[in-house]
Amino acid sequence: MHASLILAQDPAADAVLSSDAFGLLVGMLLDQQFPMEHAFRGPWKISERFGTLDPATIAAADPEAFEELCATPPAIHRYGRSMARRVQALAAHVVEHYGGDAETLWTTAPDTRELLRRLKELPGFGDQKARIFAALLGKQLGVRPDGWREAIGPYAEEGSTRSVADVVDQDSLEAVRAFKKQAKAAAKAKAAAEPAE
Repeated sequence: MHASLILAQDPAADAVLSSDAFGLLVGMLLDQQFPMEHAFRGPWKISERFGTLDPATIAAADPEAFEELCATPPAIHRYGRSMARRVQALAAHVVEHYGGDAETLWTTAPDTRELLRRLKELPGFGDQKARIFAALLGKQLGVRPDGWREAIGPYAEEGSTRSVADVVDQDSLEAVRAFKKQAKAAAKAKAAAEPAE
């Protein structure tokens, strides 16, 4: 995997995301309840502190020590300890199902339906996160198995600014942030307008 991703807005962190498939999966895992670019710096922090992003080594690490490493400021996430447990669960899944090679998760998927099924099986990945990650793979890494655009839906739209899949620089990051803020406000307004049962 040799991309030129600019998701963390930090050269060292983005270099990890661009060259390490498991690191990219970890960044996506951490992208919740935390500013996007900080979440995608998490894999670099783990790599620097732990010495590797090898899934087998992470899965075998002492859970308490790994939690401590992830929670030490600057932590990998607002919820550093619980996310450390999720990272280890993700690593164990990649070892068990993909022989420790995260990239085979998408390089061997015959079509997008299977890709989404595999992504949704990952610890910490729901339907929306799976679609966003599949959109990221397609838009920025050129991974577009059969049925890509149809199966992923709006996240696959060209020119959209709705998710991390659309972040290619600082301006697009701000555009995605604005879109999310607007969507959240619209959802809040809709919920307030609905009559209480």
